[in-house]
Amino acid sequence: MTEQKAQAKVERGVYLSLAAYIMLSFLKLGVGWVYSSEALVADGLNNSTDILASLAVLIGLKISKKPADRDHPYGHLRAETIASMIASFIMVVIGLEVLISAIKSIVAFEIESPSMIAGVTAIFSALIMLAVYKYNIKLARQTDSQGLKAAALDNRSDAFVSIGAAVGIFGAQFGVIWLDPLAAVLVAIMIIKTGWDIFYETSHNLSDGFDYEEGKKMEKQILNVKGVKQVRDLKARKHGNSVILDVTIHVHPDLNVIESHAITEQLENELKNKYKVESISVHVEPHEIRKEVETNE
Repeated sequence: MTEQKAQAKVERGVYLSLAAYIMLSFLKLGVGWVYSSEALVADGLNNSTDILASLAVLIGLKISKKPADRDHPYGHLRAETIASMIASFIMVVIGLEVLISAIKSIVAFEIESPSMIAGVTAIFSALIMLAVYKYNIKLARQTDSQGLKAAALDNRSDAFVSIGAAVGIFGAQFGVIWLDPLAAVLVAIMIIKTGWDIFYETSHNLSDGFDYEEGKKMEKQILNVKGVKQVRDLKARKHGNSVILDVTIHVHPDLNVIESHAITEQLENELKNKYKVESISVHVEPHEIRKEVETNE
């Protein structure tokens, strides 16, 4: 799949999320206010944050498509990661607002019993978001897009949030009216957790963190290349949805420059195909051969 096609698929997924969030946020906020459901209003506010988050990811995707320039020799791919981090901030802030509002309602015991219509709306919304999640997570795996993966996880979180809201609303129908604001509290916690998870992953990547196990798999792949005797050092970092790799390998000391270069080319091709490595810097050193000296006594 070409980079252009991958970008087009990612944008399609973000636009789908954006359309779903706009529709559902208006639906939930309207029904929640009319039929007195704090859980559904909290869920609607959650979707309102998702609109802003989706817009941030979309802007990040647009910027990430810009070609490399003098100030950005590796391109602008990290704009997508930065957009995901901004989206996480928005989620946490709104989640805290919903949490405070719901707790105040429980403490003051200003609770109204919500209508069954609010519960049906929540279930309908959950089914819509599960369908959007399945579509987007499939695209995210195909394109290895961090921004779309964050959007897909948020889609799934929204579906669970709506299910939680529905449980609270239906519970209130049986006289347990405090279940509705309690569901709003749980919704708020899920919003905050989703925001934190996205922030943790994006901050890890922006600070040049890299998954240790994936690095070991790359090292094993390099050692399978004919002519590589040892991997002395391997450093990797994420750049958007791609990887930048610096590696030092040991080869037989008798190899000439052309033979050593052929090994590095094979190494680069294998890693680019398997691990979506965008840029590889390979440093070649002679392998130390230890000879055993036998002494006859």
